[in-house]
This record gives sequence, structure tokens and C-alpha cells, in this order.
Amino acid sequence: MTVLIAGAGPAGLTLAIDLARRGVPCRVVDKAPGLFPGSRGKGLSPRTQEVFDDLGVINAVLADGMPFPKFRRYSGHEVVFERHVNELLGAEPLRRGVGVPYPDLWLLPQWRTDEILYERFVQLGGRVEFGTEVLGFDQDADGVTVQTTGGPVRATYLVGCDGGRSTVRKALGVGFVGETFESERTLIGDVRAEGLDGVFCHMFTTGADRFSLWNMPGGQYYQFVAGVAAEDVPELTLDSVRHLLHERSGRADIRLHDLKWISLYRVNARMADRFRAGRVLLAGDAAHVHSSAGGQGLNTSIQDSYNLGWKLAGVLSGAPEALLDSYETERIPVAAHVLGMSSTLHRLDFRPQEGWTPAIHQLDVSYHHGPLAVDDRPARGRLRAGDRAPDGILDDGTCLFDVFRGPHFTLLAFGDLQNRRFGDGVRVRQGIPSDAYDVDDGTLILVRPDGYIGVMSRRIDTVLTYLERVTPHVVSR
Repeated sequence: MTVLIAGAGPAGLTLAIDLARRGVPCRVVDKAPGLFPGSRGKGLSPRTQEVFDDLGVINAVLADGMPFPKFRRYSGHEVVFERHVNELLGAEPLRRGVGVPYPDLWLLPQWRTDEILYERFVQLGGRVEFGTEVLGFDQDADGVTVQTTGGPVRATYLVGCDGGRSTVRKALGVGFVGETFESERTLIGDVRAEGLDGVFCHMFTTGADRFSLWNMPGGQYYQFVAGVAAEDVPELTLDSVRHLLHERSGRADIRLHDLKWISLYRVNARMADRFRAGRVLLAGDAAHVHSSAGGQGLNTSIQDSYNLGWKLAGVLSGAPEALLDSYETERIPVAAHVLGMSSTLHRLDFRPQEGWTPAIHQLDVSYHHGPLAVDDRPARGRLRAGDRAPDGILDDGTCLFDVFRGPHFTLLAFGDLQNRRFGDGVRVRQGIPSDAYDVDDGTLILVRPDGYIGVMSRRIDTVLTYLERVTPHVVSR
């Protein structure tokens, strides 16, 4: 039983790592000759950092990245303002504490994120077949036969993580509904710069035309971002970038050189109308594309795969097939919300809107309306089934996130379970202080492998019934 993953970007590599650490055979193919070379998706949300903690890559991410810099706006040589992203959005910053171990938006160029994920996958015994393109596929009741430039591949499931122009999505025939901002394009790339002072997102603006230079970790390269009219697209050259900077900054003291990567893209806000059709699934940009405003695209892609990984592994090891249906049911509303938020931020150009504070940290993503959220308590508190399970400190000093880390379910017992035994896929932690999760003594909380609460109940039978739906490793009643 094999999973074939098309695409070795953040979504594909995250899924590959999650499957590999569960012992699920998977093949990853990508039509590119190697990993993506540019800085494109550069912001990692607090929730994505929690995912990376669980996947075993957070140390490398923290070592090679840095907190999101302030935005510095210029008028010529004069500094108009310096503001954090939270100030621009009118939001309160997150505070580091027991429930939030990673409060900062984290700056790391996508090429390095991809590299870290790739290295982790290889460490787990995986490999990526670069230069191998998916051409089409046929599926039947038992699997999928995928045609690639390297020959046919037989897989139990195929997951399209192959970007906004996804071959898998197009071959699947699902709709990709939404809008394209036809009148504008975005020029983006990596370049060295001299003449800038401090670590910022340096913003130079003439009228409505902006040119931004972002310091990247390590100090060698800056990411430049410039909006251009669709009818006035320049050549993709260093001279064009220099001209745009001079035109919009009015400055001749900033010198650009050593263009490493450059791309032009249209701003799209589109989403597939299905994320699953039989044995073929979509994740990441193959399933949804957004404006870059708010930095939601890469983070949402990673969390698609994090939601999908344990479910694929569960079904392949004997859990009911219906478990895979919950992937689409849970992730489509999240993608739709992110699409709407990023489009609004794009139109507002980060100008605060009264009565609306977008949460770009993604800690508030919840599946409490989904099919895998069960809460039969007579009285419910602020925390709900389907919410992210918060971190916490136990009496012995252990962090709950340390307990959650790994591919297992975790049962938190705010009371005594009377030594009941569970299968290998469920770890039990008893005697947790009830105030840690704002629940009454005697409550049972089942935390899914992706860190979301599946069950909140006072009845062990409720937990057992739930486990029968999502895993083959269940204690006998």
C-alpha cells in the first residue's frame, strides 16, 4: 500500500514526513529538477511552528529564521513610520506563555523551509523523484494508476500537492472557483541590496505603487515585492527591478545586484469545489490559492497536509474509509475563510478596518462543526471539541505539547481511568489538574494526532466509540 504525492513543496513534504514517521510507504515526485530556489512564502504562523515542533524540524526553523521584522515606510530618505504587523492590523500581539509556545510570526525564506522539510524526509528514509512529472491517472476500486514521465506508478492513493496549476486537479475535473485580479500583477524575487539601514520590511511608495525590500535571515539577500499593472509588466531582469525601485523610492543610494530568482504572478483567489474524489485528494495550492496578503497560503497548505496525514495512515492501517471524508469536510471551510480574509487584506492594503481584526496566527482554526468533534457533557466551558488543544504545564513540570508530540492519540483524564488499557496508538495521561483546561473533574479529553480535540466527555464509552471511527487500535470494551 503506497501513497503517491505529486509535488515536493511545503504541502507535499509535510505530508511525506507525516506518513514516513508512521511507517506508511510513500513516493514523492516533482517535475522540477530540484527544490524551489526562491524566498516566495516566507512567513510561518505560530500554528505552523507548533506543527513543525511535532514533525521534528522546529529547532532548524528557529535557528535559521527570525521574528517578523517591523514595516518601515519611507518618503524619500525620511522614515515615515515603523510598525509591527499587529499594529498595521489593529490586533493585540500574542504573548509567550503556557498556552502559546511560539507567539511570533517567523520569517524564513521558502527555499530554506523546503530544504529543512526535505532533509527531515530523507532522515526518515524517504526520497524525492525530481524531474518526474505526473501526466494523468486512472483510478479504480483498489487504487490509482498514475502515468508519469518516469513510467506508470501504481498507488493506493494519489495526493495532488502540485501547486495552483495542478495537473492532478485538472485531470480530476474538479472546479477551481473564485476570481483573478486581472488588472494587477506582482513581481517578486531575491536580490542583494546595499544602502539600507536596519532589519525591516522597507517600503517605498509613489502614489499607489509600492516597492518593498524585506530583509531575509542571514543578511545576504532581500526579497523584493512590487505590484505592477497588467498592461505595464516589465522584463524579468535586474535592470527592470532597479528601475522600479528608483522610480518608486526616488533614491539612488540603494544598489541592487546579484539577482538570484525572479517571478511574475497574477493574484488569484480560488478554491477547488472538492478536495477528494475517490482515491485522489488535493492539498495546498492545488486545492486553494490566495493573495499573499497576511501570509496565509503556505501555512494553510502545511495544515492541509497535517490534517490529512494521520487520516490517510489510519485508513491504510485499517480505520474506516469514511475517515478520509472528514479531510474535505474540515478543511474546505478553513480554506474558504482564509481565502476571504486574505482577499480583504489585499484590497485594504493592510489598512485597519473598524470592527474587524484578522487573526493571521491561525491558532483559532477550529473544527468544532465537523464530523470528528464530539462533546456530550451536560455543561460546556470555553474550550470545545474541535478546537486546538492548548499547551499547558502539568504538576511534574511536563508540557502538554511534549505529551502530544508524535503520531499517537492522547487521552487526558481529569480523574481516574482505573488502569484501563488502550492500544499502541493511544497514550493516556491521568491526574491532570482540571483548571488546566477549564473542565470539571472526571472529564476525558481525547486529543487527535494533529493536536485538535476530538472528544470532550465524562463517559469512557463515548471515547471508545470515537476511536472505533478513527483508528483500528481500540481497547476491547
